[in-house]
Amino acid sequence: MTFLRARRPEHKQQRREAILAAASELARTSGVRNVSLGAVAEAVGLAKSNIVRYFGTREEIYLELAAEEWRQWAETATARLREAGGTTEAVTVVAETLTDRPLLCDLLGHASTSLEYNVSVSAIRTYKHTVLSAAAELGAVVAGVTGLTDREGMELVAAAGALAGMLYPASHPSAALAQAYAEDPELAAACPVLLPTLIRGLKALAAGLPSLRDE
Repeated sequence: MTFLRARRPEHKQQRREAILAAASELARTSGVRNVSLGAVAEAVGLAKSNIVRYFGTREEIYLELAAEEWRQWAETATARLREAGGTTEAVTVVAETLTDRPLLCDLLGHASTSLEYNVSVSAIRTYKHTVLSAAAELGAVVAGVTGLTDREGMELVAAAGALAGMLYPASHPSAALAQAYAEDPELAAACPVLLPTLIRGLKALAAGLPSLRDE
């Protein structure tokens, strides 16, 4: 940036984008849980007090990144679903396009447990509306390919996000747990492999949802 203070709207937007880019890169490198507001400030060359002028908290930065990741996932999956035929292919597309976005999977694991706390009402409202809109739009596309209803398609998409958020950290263990797995094959067998486990879970859900339509 060639300006010291972001006074003009375009300069403020550039600074917001720089903060988001720095936070994204740090999360990809170190994991969402390990990134502090101070680290983001240092990476972008600003004081923490300047960061909070644009995002009230660290959590608000990552909620905005999560919302954008949801939008991009929905767009990518929708494009690929146009070529899919049947439930198995549709479920595979949903799972593959989701696991191709490790930052989103990491963010999903933290959204309801930490990122939705310590944020403003406006930030959480914007995030939730974005996610619901993306899930509904993608769910309708899934429904068109699978024969599920729009509601069931949305439930499948939401479940994909929830499962990925749970499976991603389990499939990327800590250093200590990775060592334990290496030393104990019985333990290692319990470590899920992200993509096939996600596909299997979504196939089961897609098969079961129509049986609940009368309830």
